[in-house]
Amino acid sequence: MIEEGPFMITFRHKGDFSRLTRFLQRAKEAIRLSDLDKYGRAGVNALASATPKDSGETANSWHYDIEHSRGSVRINFSNSNVNQGVSIAIILQYGHGTGTGGWVEGIDYINPAIQPIFDQIANNAWEEVTKL
Repeated sequence: MIEEGPFMITFRHKGDFSRLTRFLQRAKEAIRLSDLDKYGRAGVNALASATPKDSGETANSWHYDIEHSRGSVRINFSNSNVNQGVSIAIILQYGHGTGTGGWVEGIDYINPAIQPIFDQIANNAWEEVTKL
């Protein structure tokens, strides 16, 4: 029930949120660390397979880490192949200038490679949450 006064609004409720709290706690635990590790490995494999190859060094330089912070977890994908301070994976993705004034067009290989992994994470998380 909401009551309005001249300078205030009061909200009253009856009951508690224990069922919602239990549901959300189970939902939070639905994706386990081992699942995230599995998705991290799958993402690295997908990125390595999709990376344009000359020497193969950039394709073989993908890695991931799992970061925990204040109630959230994140999978970070990185590529360690850097030449003169420039990430080779990034210039392959977005393009780059040449030393003679030309331009090498980028190839969008990262997004199509990683999107199926993101979709799988979302689908599996939704399945786990709806089981609760």
